Amino acid sequence: MLRALHSAATGMEAQQTYIDVTSNNLANVNTTGYKKVRVNFQDLIYQIQRAPGQATSQQTEAPTGIQVGIGVKVASTQKEFSTGTFRPTGNALDVAIEGDGFFQIQLPDGTVGYTRDGAFHMDENGQLVNADGFPVEPNITLPAEAKAMHIGEDGVVTVVVDGQAEPIQVGQLQTATFINPAGLLAEGGNIFLESGASGPPVIGNPAENGFGALRGGFLEAANVKAVEEMINLITAQRAFEFNSKAVQASDQMLREIGQLR
Repeated sequence: MLRALHSAATGMEAQQTYIDVTSNNLANVNTTGYKKVRVNFQDLIYQIQRAPGQATSQQTEAPTGIQVGIGVKVASTQKEFSTGTFRPTGNALDVAIEGDGFFQIQLPDGTVGYTRDGAFHMDENGQLVNADGFPVEPNITLPAEAKAMHIGEDGVVTVVVDGQAEPIQVGQLQTATFINPAGLLAEGGNIFLESGASGPPVIGNPAENGFGALRGGFLEAANVKAVEEMINLITAQRAFEFNSKAVQASDQMLREIGQLR
């Protein structure tokens, strides 16, 4: 019964983490560029009372054995980087990545952050920045006399200026890819950081050599499916209840044993 109490307790703790992660997915269903998180579970070690293949006589051996598990644990939480749906905004400063890649953002401490959120703005100097005012890398500054702006699928930024018959190029957006994007460190603010698990970034121009093309005037929605997450939430809640029932059953059995005379 003590073993059952421990197993059920680990189950309740694991399902609580599952509910926490699922709730966060639902909370970010409208967050631009958000990538949903999946929880991976592993069973804990086993108490082996009789190993499979153990001799039962001089000529025979046990075909299965007796192995009793003692619970479950959360092995990892994993970001899923499938592309979300694109929604048109009509804003020339908005841009989405169609395929692999991350925009690069210069952070205040000098490091580079990576994001799928292409809701960009202009600061007082005409510099292209994110919602927190952090500049896009490589730096792109629009001239004060610019009347219209366009971001091509190859990342080339052009503007229309009075007195110029043709648009002029003012910059080139580049994106970064990682061999293991699931290993990126989530910083918050739609920013990811490089880690030892992600590997170093590979920088390139959009729509070239496997890098995703850009779509100006669009934003990438979160890849969260609300109905699917609601089902996950219900499943986790029921699993939590089942484990609590196991705790109650074990407690009742221990109580009855303690009352024996």
